[in-house]
Amino acid sequence: MENSILVESIRYSAVCQGCGAAAEWCGAQALVDETLRWDVEATCSTCGFALAVCGRDIPDEMRSRLLSEHGRARLRVSRPTSNARVMRVLRAELGIGMDGVKAVLEQVLIGQYSGTLPEMELLARKLRASGIDALASRTVD
Repeated sequence: MENSILVESIRYSAVCQGCGAAAEWCGAQALVDETLRWDVEATCSTCGFALAVCGRDIPDEMRSRLLSEHGRARLRVSRPTSNARVMRVLRAELGIGMDGVKAVLEQVLIGQYSGTLPEMELLARKLRASGIDALASRTVD
């Protein structure tokens, strides 16, 4: 397995949970070795309120902000010799059934399956570890 860190981050202004003033927020999603993680920190210069939260399953709002700011990344694979191997990796990593994995496989094979760069890089690493030539790359939409 590959050992490296890939991070996408964002900065934005949002309401302070302490006083209601505008506060500076910083968030990131990271791929650390083979694990996706996220964190967000907030600091209010008005009242001093500070917050730090982290986890593995990224909140929808933060994921949307990352996609909006950085754009989508696509998972691309060379035409595999075995779609079954690709499907096994996708099922294991995405936690989806046979019907769902067939739809995802179709999107992957035509270069249309997308998400954040850390999400797509994790899938690419898992596919490469299974002998499938895979690449995560930023798209131009």
